[in-house]
Amino acid sequence: MGGGLSRPPFFVLDSLEFSDNRLDRRIAALIEPTLIDMGYEVVRIMILGKTALTLQIMVDRADGSLINVEDCEQISHAVSAILDVDDPIEAAWTLEVSSAGIDRPLVRPKDWNRFSGHLAKAETMIPVEGRRRFSGIALGADDEFARMRLDDGAEVALPFSEIRKAKLVLTDALIDACQHMLSPRDVVSEDSEESIEEDTDKDQSKRSGKNNRYKTH
Repeated sequence: MGGGLSRPPFFVLDSLEFSDNRLDRRIAALIEPTLIDMGYEVVRIMILGKTALTLQIMVDRADGSLINVEDCEQISHAVSAILDVDDPIEAAWTLEVSSAGIDRPLVRPKDWNRFSGHLAKAETMIPVEGRRRFSGIALGADDEFARMRLDDGAEVALPFSEIRKAKLVLTDALIDACQHMLSPRDVVSEDSEESIEEDTDKDQSKRSGKNNRYKTH
């Protein structure tokens, strides 16, 4: 891993789409059983950077509610303990655990189906019907395609294998729909999120060259 990656790898549990690099799959195989036992599910795993690597793990509670800072801390400690025993990353790296948030990325078919009817944006790696960027209403997905009704009224099916990134757009309707996912202790303002990152940066774990960061949205 010393030379870095040409493109960030990703791991998506439900779509069975993996990058050419198998490191993300190995990490997922190591940590997923423990996180499932703890009541969480992995939304996405990414490895970013070239010389200074960041292992990003995005997690939800299994019941669909948003995770909070305490959850991130528990997940970080569990993942660190696992990777201290079998660390597949041959370089110093930073662990970043985060919630998917409300304006979350749409990674798995279940994400597209769960938030069908809400405004989303997507970008593909190759042109689909003559374009790479899409904005419109998510219409759900199957194992192969995510569907959208675009702003001009046209409908498009985006192959999961060609989606570079996709996420929900924060709207009043989305916030209203997600109120059941929130509790007072789960609400973190921008100011408090900054303080969380600053505090954890001051008390970073140096084992095996790792640092820990926690983020909620």
